Amino acid sequence: MAIEGPLKELNIHDVFQLLDLARKTGVLCVTSELRQNAGMVFFERGAVVAAEIRSNPHPLGQLLLRAGKLAEGDLARARALQSAGDQRRLGDILVEGGSISRRELERHVRAQVEEVIFELMSWAEGYFSFEETPAPRSQAEATVRIPTEALLMEAARRIDEWSRIETRVPHLGVIPKLGDQQQQHGMLDLAPLEWEVVAAVDGARDVRAIAELLGRSEFEVARIMYGLTSTGVLQLEDPGRVQEATEGSDVMRLVARAEEQLELGDAESARLVATEATHAFPDQAATHLVLGRALMGLGELEAAEEAFLEALRLDPGMAAARRLLGVALVAGGRFDDAIMAWERWRQLHDRPPAEVRLQGAVEALQESARRIADAVRGKYG
Repeated sequence: MAIEGPLKELNIHDVFQLLDLARKTGVLCVTSELRQNAGMVFFERGAVVAAEIRSNPHPLGQLLLRAGKLAEGDLARARALQSAGDQRRLGDILVEGGSISRRELERHVRAQVEEVIFELMSWAEGYFSFEETPAPRSQAEATVRIPTEALLMEAARRIDEWSRIETRVPHLGVIPKLGDQQQQHGMLDLAPLEWEVVAAVDGARDVRAIAELLGRSEFEVARIMYGLTSTGVLQLEDPGRVQEATEGSDVMRLVARAEEQLELGDAESARLVATEATHAFPDQAATHLVLGRALMGLGELEAAEEAFLEALRLDPGMAAARRLLGVALVAGGRFDDAIMAWERWRQLHDRPPAEVRLQGAVEALQESARRIADAVRGKYG
């Protein structure tokens, strides 16, 4: 039995719940052209037993080596056994050979699987396909069994906690450095994992690189960074801000030119300028926002939606992109999705005053979309 469709119509959380409730066994493939990424999740009677993702293909052996849980000689011997025809998974060989305990192995494998799942659960666009098979076998070198309900609950908790962490650790590209308090105090009362993180700080590695070095999840390292920066042990430097200082004037010049064309009613010229801006500065959310506005002016709703989604990927708190995404969705007849987009807009913290002033207008649009959606479903005569 195959279950498939775009994530715009059935979000990834609902897909996981469906497979859990139906106690499905098989393989879920999720792809995103926007992210140029793809992941696979293996289910056994509704529980997750393995997961893989193209953007983070770290083999188990290397993960355990980086975490200091495995000696290179032990890994080499296990690989040699596999090369000689041993059909066991790498994890089983390491455990049965006494190189690592089953508990420690499962802890690392579970963390690796969870990171893949939580990454996939953050995707709002893409395509999913589930193929039901009697006994799916992944390329994973060890497996675990994680109740899907537990993953969904943890994902919801992480979303809440990330909102707090991001107040100090805005993204994984920031570079931690030892704070001034390091020079003022000779003794630090830190937990073992905090010492691991501090020891990995060299003034060049960012949060993502430190997580990879330690074999820890990015979420776990970011959470520790939050605590260490709160106490002054670490300071964070955003290398992107230096680049923004030099690029900012050029970005804003192109965006301003596109906005001028929009004000003149020339959406095609605005699109050309905005396209130039996105090619020159693909990591700037403002360029994708103005491109989306131009595409909406040309009636290219799907392309506009993709532009707004890219802007939100780069800057999840960009209120204008969230609001205009709702407009593009409702113009395309996707009323329920538009209502959800506007609801998320209303929930954004620190909206600019110009966006706050549009609260009444957005609420009126939401209500109109609800009425139309209800009418389409036959609730009104």
